Amino acid sequence: MLITKVKICGITNYEDAVAAMDFGADLLGFNFYSKSPRYIAPSEAADIINQLPGFIDIVGVFVNAPIEEIHNTKQICSLNWVQLHGDENPEFCNSLRSHDIKTMKAIRVKDKTDIEKTKSFFTDAILLDAFNPKKYGGTGISFDWNIIGHIGKRIFLAGGINPDNAATAVKLGVYGIDVCSGVETSPRKKDHKKMKQLFDNIRYLRG
Repeated sequence: MLITKVKICGITNYEDAVAAMDFGADLLGFNFYSKSPRYIAPSEAADIINQLPGFIDIVGVFVNAPIEEIHNTKQICSLNWVQLHGDENPEFCNSLRSHDIKTMKAIRVKDKTDIEKTKSFFTDAILLDAFNPKKYGGTGISFDWNIIGHIGKRIFLAGGINPDNAATAVKLGVYGIDVCSGVETSPRKKDHKKMKQLFDNIRYLRG
């Protein structure tokens, strides 16, 4: 049985990183988009990452960033994944193949036509997030998960996932779930009780 991966995103401090990891997170996301309330400078992120064990995957979140910025941040932070959460086209995503890093393209979903866009991208994974015209992720809202259907790719599901609906998300059979605002007390601080509850609620589904 495929065990659904759990990514806790929007990490800004060491305590939250360790708690997420201890509860069972497989990936930790650090947001390098300067306009995000969860933004963290690469040097600050590196200070946290360098204290973590090597088995946890580190994801850098970028929005319409130049390739040089992505490459430099990858080096500073020892990233395992690059998450492209802006308007990056398939050609830009493909250009990262030579950078020895896994890539994840986020697609903001309004309806089924957005699901069709997944066919144009050949990244290591696709992240499906709720659409908000003013925000690139971290909206705390969900889209209609019933429209996903079968996609022959690794799919991370994001958007409004919290302790109450995490089990429903995992039961969809996606490769992973991406959790951010649903386990926060504020945009820069995780709620450790909520994180624990989320993992407790899906533990029986992860084997």
